[in-house]
Formats: sequence, C-alpha cells, structure tokens
Amino acid sequence: MRASTQVIGLIVFLLICYAAAGIGAIFTTPAVQGNWYAELYRPPWTPPNWVFGPVWTLLYTMMAIAAWLVWRKRGVRGASIPLLLFGVQLALNVLWSVIFFGLRLPVLAAGEIVLLWLAILATLIAFWRVTPIAGWLMLPYLLWVTYASTLNFAIAAAL
Repeated sequence: MRASTQVIGLIVFLLICYAAAGIGAIFTTPAVQGNWYAELYRPPWTPPNWVFGPVWTLLYTMMAIAAWLVWRKRGVRGASIPLLLFGVQLALNVLWSVIFFGLRLPVLAAGEIVLLWLAILATLIAFWRVTPIAGWLMLPYLLWVTYASTLNFAIAAAL
C-alpha cells in the first residue's frame, strides 16, 4: 500500500470519527449548556463538564487510529467484520447521545449503553485479532464507556 494511500486512509478514519463526535455534540451541547442536565441528579464522581470534550477528542482519535491500523493491515475486504463492528459501535455511540441528551431519556440510554459497551468489546477483540495495538487503542474507550455507564445508571436510578 502506497504511503499516500495510507495517509488518505488515516484522514478518512479521523473524519469518520470526528463526524460522529460532531453529530453527538449537536445533541449534547444544548442539553449540557441548558438547565436540563444541570438539574439532573449526578453522582459525586461525575467529572466537571469541561473534562468531557478533551477526553472524547482523545478517544475518537485513538479509535480512528485503531480502525486505520486494522484497515492498513488487512484492507476493507480482509477486515470487513472488524470494520463492520467498528461502524456499529460508532453508530451506537452517536445514538446514545441522541437518546440521553437529545430525547432526554436517561433510562432508555442506560439500556442502550449496555449494547454500546458490548459492541465496543466485540470491536476491541476483533481489532486485537488483526493487530494487538489496535485492540490496546480501543481499551481506554471501553474503560471510559464503563465509567460513563455507571454515571448513566446512577442518573437513571435517581429519576
């Protein structure tokens, strides 16, 4: 694979991940800046709002690099299942923002985040089998969503 093709591939994966982040932000930002989220019960271990942007930026970057490494190693056809799982988890990631912040349904979002967590785990395992570094790059994302799940469950339980 030519170096220029590899660079273009990395840019494409970054754009896909940042597009997902942007779509999620369309639903998240108004809810966080408004009264709805501020008035929700949030457990004491909830980080300040300013933490989420940098953390998610780093996680989306790591996810993009992981997907790129898998694509680079096997191509689209050779990595069709891992890349399909990646797309599924990315769609579920966006859907969680729509449900929790857009529709303001934390209880439904708590159910959806379980599906997201399972999809991330499946993606991590599939990526690991192609190239372990890609699996390692997905691990912080899985850990963060595990943490986010506890926050979501605590908020949902308080309603």
